[in-house]
Amino acid sequence: MSTKIGFIGQGWIGKNYADDFEKRGYQTVRYALEEAYVANKDAIARCRITLIAVPTPTTPDGFDDSALVSALAIIGEGNIAVIKSTTIPGRIKQLQDRFPKIIILHSPEFLVEKTAAHDAANPQRNIIGMPMNEEKFSLAAKEVLEVLPNAPYQKIMTSDESELVKYAGNCFLYSKVVFMNILFDVVEKSGSNWSIVREAMIADSRIGKTHTEPVYDSGRGAGGHCFIKDFEAFRQYYSDLLGHNKASELLSSMKDYNNSLLIDSSKNLDLLTDIYGSEIVGKRGLD
Repeated sequence: MSTKIGFIGQGWIGKNYADDFEKRGYQTVRYALEEAYVANKDAIARCRITLIAVPTPTTPDGFDDSALVSALAIIGEGNIAVIKSTTIPGRIKQLQDRFPKIIILHSPEFLVEKTAAHDAANPQRNIIGMPMNEEKFSLAAKEVLEVLPNAPYQKIMTSDESELVKYAGNCFLYSKVVFMNILFDVVEKSGSNWSIVREAMIADSRIGKTHTEPVYDSGRGAGGHCFIKDFEAFRQYYSDLLGHNKASELLSSMKDYNNSLLIDSSKNLDLLTDIYGSEIVGKRGLD
């Protein structure tokens, strides 16, 4: 195929997207800081569409999109940058203002690390967020949809909405895991059988079986890089947007409870340190 597709970032997300495009016959250019890809930096500017999957961590100092800014700086004038990285609502608009000579779109990724190759090739959703409601952005969004693998659900929306979609999913599942851990303690303390309660509960199609195990990956709590960082970023965003209220207190309590579960089971301590600082690991014990 004649369209040349660029990829910035070759972690497990970027690599699996690039692999899928290659399998479907597209010319690809992979750029990352690793030795195998670093020489391709200048070639990115000649790619009509570039998918960007670089870290956007939540740190003790807040949301960090410095890697994303560096990636956007090498996109060629007039070309399309598709940000797969998670960004806080409103950030895509800010980045478009900062880089007015390129077209920036947001397309949240929904890959699971263990099944990333399959997920990249068989998406359930293709979502494209536009920072501005202008023809050049809608045309670019349609152009991107044409090169993505087919999905049963496809939607073009504002970038604020697409950013919220990503946080909505991860934070909902985080909350589900937190509740299942609370329920687990109730069941165990009451002397009931957890397996029986869980089995009967997830037979309800509205609930489903995913994210209902209180112990996963050798520890308790909602873990993994995306869940922890995205819930904290959303919690901070909520407080900045709506101030201190009962909901912000609830979000903080959920975070504190989940962090205690992770710490007490020695799960994801490195991730907690990256997000909250080294002192978080010393806070052991459930209140």
